[in-house]
Amino acid sequence: MSIDDEFLEHHLGSLATTAGTDLGSATAVAPEVVRRARRRIDVDELFEAVRDRDRTRISRAITLLESTAPAHRVLAQELLVRLLPFSGDALRVGITGVPGVGKSTFIEALGMKLIGEGHRVAVLAIDPSSTRTRGSILGDKTRMSKLSSQDDAFIRPSPSAGTLGGVAKATRESMVVFEAAGFDIILVETVGVGQSEVAVSNMVDCFTFLALAGAGDQLQGIKKGVLEMADLVAINKADGPNTKTAKRAARELAAALRMVRSEDAVWHPPTMTMSAVEGEGVDKFWETVQEHHEAMLRCGKFEENRREQQVGWMWSMVHETLLQRLNTSGRVKETRTFVEDQLRHGRITPTLAAEKILEVFDATD
Repeated sequence: MSIDDEFLEHHLGSLATTAGTDLGSATAVAPEVVRRARRRIDVDELFEAVRDRDRTRISRAITLLESTAPAHRVLAQELLVRLLPFSGDALRVGITGVPGVGKSTFIEALGMKLIGEGHRVAVLAIDPSSTRTRGSILGDKTRMSKLSSQDDAFIRPSPSAGTLGGVAKATRESMVVFEAAGFDIILVETVGVGQSEVAVSNMVDCFTFLALAGAGDQLQGIKKGVLEMADLVAINKADGPNTKTAKRAARELAAALRMVRSEDAVWHPPTMTMSAVEGEGVDKFWETVQEHHEAMLRCGKFEENRREQQVGWMWSMVHETLLQRLNTSGRVKETRTFVEDQLRHGRITPTLAAEKILEVFDATD
């Protein structure tokens, strides 16, 4: 991926000269606010540090991307525009699964294997945020203590902050930073499987679903959308007395996959069993990921998917920004109390209430 110098200079200039306009935040960013932020955060220094693989500055760069402060969003976009020409070369693997399936244990086993083969591995581990306190435990580094101590590995836990899809708001942008820093494999661990926990499939090259055997009605509870998007399905903890049960679960999932995938598909997702704790099946897993990657390259789907992901990224940012503006609109806030009161007393339907809110929002200059 590359951006010519003229295009890059134009965008950097635009960001610098339009700091007083809305660049994705809910309200306009005053130039003085951006100038104060720039005195504390040197974008040029961050760019050079990321390219030099400075671990501390890589963390600071991602923290900047995750910030919701309007001035920080301006600086974050400046940094991303600078880093984009150096991104896009890593293989991105998304990993999701039911709680307790052993995602962290598996990622550590896989990461150690890849580092042993000479790869540089970045892990984006998304932790669920509390709906009450908005806080997250962010304990993935402790669960991957061996991997986190490796020089060629970088584990970044991030809070989901209420974002649907099992990913954090800055997950895509963080991948750009890691790729520009020379990490050639990026593993994205999501918060778990739910009805909307498949957004990660739209930002990775290989979407992996981990499952458990012998979990009661687990197979019935698996969302069809996950199976439709999964490129690879693995039954973890297939060891000891669980081995036979795991193989049976793999056969059941294979049958389910045949029902949700068309016969003429370029890739037919395989199912396998493994034990991350014992290291069994990890090699086979990575071989399958590489086979999928090669198949996508041969048919031209790899680059096509990457291009479509960029378009999807843009629209997700549009939706997020519109929602942010809606929530912080002064006129909407004035109308909100009245509309909510009408709803609580049964004087208006939710549909009409929503239309009233949007009408006020649309009328905002």
